[in-house]
Formats: sequence, structure tokens, C-alpha cells
Amino acid sequence: MSAPSSSPEVWHGTTILTVRKGGKVVVAGDGQVSLGQTIIKGTARKVRRVGTGPVIAGFAGSTADAFTLFDALETKLERFPDQLKRACVELAKDWRTDRYLRRLEAMMIVADPNESLVLTGTGDVLEPDDAVMGIGSGGMYALAAAKALLDSDLDAEAIARKAMAIAAQICVYTNDSLTVETLDATAR
Repeated sequence: MSAPSSSPEVWHGTTILTVRKGGKVVVAGDGQVSLGQTIIKGTARKVRRVGTGPVIAGFAGSTADAFTLFDALETKLERFPDQLKRACVELAKDWRTDRYLRRLEAMMIVADPNESLVLTGTGDVLEPDDAVMGIGSGGMYALAAAKALLDSDLDAEAIARKAMAIAAQICVYTNDSLTVETLDATAR
């Protein structure tokens, strides 16, 4: 969908996916940033480790807003070490109530060895019903592909890579330049 001609171009893009399987948790993100119908950058890094512990986060939305949220999450993780859910709930409270933060336009997937969560600007901290979650313009394509692959012999990283490749074939705002981060996870 294109922006009306009277409004500024709209930034699109990003597919972020997390997969848990076989004692591993993987967060994968594509590298495409689009402005309207133009690809501005193809190798953006939207997935990274956060804080000093084993936490991975990926974002969909405005880059500056996401980095503000990364910083806020790191602060919460320092305050609540080894308590990812508590840190995320506290961040979501601030994101929802703080006048500056509530204007931020981004979503995040956050994972540690024990849990995966989606954080939104509406105050949501969501856990998946199963081992996969996806956000962003191609997130639902990657999510569907990953769900279909969970019963296969593929490991978590292979599932994430294949699902992201499928999303890149379908979503025009997703490419195949991936950033993939992996953690050893406890069995669920």
C-alpha cells in the first residue's frame, strides 16, 4: 500500500522471527529498510544482544525509536537482572504511561534462555502459545512458515533461516540479508 500523495512517504519493512527448539532459541531479522517503494538500505541490523546477560532483542518499526527502547530495556535489565519478564513489564508500563515513550513507534521481540516475549507500545507483553513468534511486515509469513517447519528434523536456526527466506519471497518489505542470534535455552 502506498502513502497518499499529500503525505510524506512511509517507512516500511522488517521481519523479525523467534524460534525455540531443541534447547536453542533463535532470533532472526532481515536487513531491508524501505521508504515508500524504494529500498533505502538492504543490510540493516535489527537484531542484537541486549544488556550484559543472555538476552536477544529484535525490532520492527522506527530505528531511532527502537534504539531508545533497547536503551530503556537495558536499564530495566540492570534493575531486574535475570528477570526478563519483570523487566519487560516495567518497560511496557513506562512505554504506555511516559509522554515521550508512548510516541515511540516500534515493536520488539525479546528472548532469553527461558522465555520469548513480544512488547508493543500499547502495553502488551505477550508470550507465544508455542515456540515461535513473528513481527513486522513479513512477520506473519515467517511465523506461518516456522510453524509448518517445527515438526521437521530442522533445528531452530535452520527453521528460522528457512522461514525468513520464505517471508522474503512473499513480502516486498523483507529481504534475505539476515542477522541471526542464538542462545542455549532450557527445555520447556
